[in-house]
Amino acid sequence: MPLFLLLFLVTTVALPLLLAVAVVVDAGRWLVGRRPWMATRLALFLWIYLASEAAAIVALFLAWAIPPRSHLVERTYRLQAVWAGLLFGAARRLFSLRFDVEGADTLLPGPIVVLMRHASIVDNLLPAVFVAAPHGLRLRYVLKRELLSDPAIDIAGGRLPNCFVLRGADDAEAEVARVRALAAGLGPREGVLIYPEGTRFTAAKRARAIERLPRAAELRNVLPPRPAGTLAVLDTGADVVVCAHHGLDGFASIGDLWRGGLVRRTIRIRFSRFAGSSLPEGREARTAWLWQRWHEVDDWIGVQAA
Repeated sequence: MPLFLLLFLVTTVALPLLLAVAVVVDAGRWLVGRRPWMATRLALFLWIYLASEAAAIVALFLAWAIPPRSHLVERTYRLQAVWAGLLFGAARRLFSLRFDVEGADTLLPGPIVVLMRHASIVDNLLPAVFVAAPHGLRLRYVLKRELLSDPAIDIAGGRLPNCFVLRGADDAEAEVARVRALAAGLGPREGVLIYPEGTRFTAAKRARAIERLPRAAELRNVLPPRPAGTLAVLDTGADVVVCAHHGLDGFASIGDLWRGGLVRRTIRIRFSRFAGSSLPEGREARTAWLWQRWHEVDDWIGVQAA
C-alpha cells in the first residue's frame, strides 16, 4: 500500500510533465507513421489507475472503520463495483471502445457458473461490468494468486468469497478443493466465475500447449481448457454461462497496447447458457462437454475475425 500511494503522489505531481512528453512522443509517431496517440492515453490511464487504487485503499479502510461492521461485506461489494466501473469507463473512453453484447438476458436467474474466455489484460473487468453490476449478481472469483500484489484486489478480495489459486502448486488437489469449496452453497443472486484456460491466450502459449497436449492444435483462437478447477465448480449443479468475446485479442501486455490496435475497436461479447441438469455425469463426460463448449467459442471467434 505505501508503494502504490507513493506512486500516485509522484505521478500526480509529475503528470503535467508526463503529459507534455507524451504529447511530443505521440505527435512524432503520428507524423511519421500516422499511429494513434498511445503515449497520452497510457499516461492518463496510469494516473487514473493509481488514483483509483489510492481511493480504493482509503474507501476500503473507511468501510472497515465505520460501524456497523455487519455492513462490511455489502460495502465492499459496492466499492468493488465502483472500482471496476471507474477503470472500465476510463478504458472505454480513452481508447474509444464500442461494445456489442449478445445474450445478456441469459444471465438471470442465478445461481450461475460463468466460464470466461481469457485473452487480454483488459478482459478482467468484463465480468464485473457486464455480469455482476447490471444484474445485481455477486460473483465469487477464481483468480491467480499473483493478483494479490494489487492492494485493492488484495483487501477487497480477502473480505469477499474468492479463491486466489497458486498456479503450478505442488499440492494441486488442495487448490482444486479450495475452488470446489468456493463454489458450494451459491445463493439465487450469486455466481462463481472461472477462466478455464488458466491464463491469457497468446500464440506462444498456444504453441507450448500443443507440445504438452497435441489435441490443443484443434483450437486456433483459444487455449485448451484446464479441466480440474472448472469441473470442481461444475459440481455445484448450477446453470452454466459461457462467455466468449472478440476484439481484445492480442493485448496481453502494455507493449501490445502501445502498438495502438485497441483504439476504436468494437468488442463483441456473447453469453450462452446451459442448464445444469443437462450436463453429463462423470469426469470424462464432463471434460468432453467442456471441450465441446470451447470448440464453440473457438469457432465463434473465428467467424468474428473473418
